[in-house]
Amino acid sequence: MELDEELCLCFHVTKRKVVNFIRVEKPRRVAQLSECFGAGTGCGWCRPYLRKLFEAHAGQGPAREACDELPTAAEYAASRTGYVKEGKGTPPPGATPAE
Repeated sequence: MELDEELCLCFHVTKRKVVNFIRVEKPRRVAQLSECFGAGTGCGWCRPYLRKLFEAHAGQGPAREACDELPTAAEYAASRTGYVKEGKGTPPPGATPAE
């Protein structure tokens, strides 16, 4: 996943926005990432990825390079579609549709 691709498909929050939020705001808990344009508060699909970025940048998880191992944007969106169709989350109005 590239920096300018959406990590939170519900609220159109890019990976770059999340990484910069972590760098500038230095959240103490992963839940504080919701303050970054609502990331993680929609269907819930992006929460594991938000946690991975948070832990990597907080020095609690794998190296920052591991954050580059996120799936491609197409793979990510396709996986989210399956997640939503299985009834595990409901995107809010205005979210990128689960195709």
